[in-house]
Amino acid sequence: MDQEAFRETYREVNDCFCAFEKSVLTHQCDCSQAEKFCIAEREGVRCSSKAHQARCLDLLDVLRKQAHFALRTPKEDTKLPHGKAMRIQVGGMRGIRALLTPDIHHSDPIEDIQQTLNQAEARFGSLKAMPFSHIMPSIAAYQGRIRRRKHDHGSHDSH
Repeated sequence: MDQEAFRETYREVNDCFCAFEKSVLTHQCDCSQAEKFCIAEREGVRCSSKAHQARCLDLLDVLRKQAHFALRTPKEDTKLPHGKAMRIQVGGMRGIRALLTPDIHHSDPIEDIQQTLNQAEARFGSLKAMPFSHIMPSIAAYQGRIRRRKHDHGSHDSH
């Protein structure tokens, strides 16, 4: 299946996409509202609730605006590269969790995005009232997979 056909099919079967799809598919986060599906041997994630999707999209928008300086990204809505999107999704959720439960190891996966957001709303009154200055260090510190340099073991032949 070519890329354009995949995107078209993806949009048809996933009308309520998961805002945290990248972090769910990489097993950095999980969510009680996430439903995985497959198209042509590729995995996708949909949200089972439009209301939860809207809350997550709003949160990611606020996190992105708050983190634009730390990530050196423009304020306007341009598509973020994968690595920066992951920093906002995973780093942001880790930062929120650290506000709520500082005793949990920082790099452990987020067990349930919705439960974490419910706890944050209960504690701070709303997600927009969270102390974002305490969340930003987690976004800035998040590193995805570290790429290893290929070592050419056989390229040092002397001719």
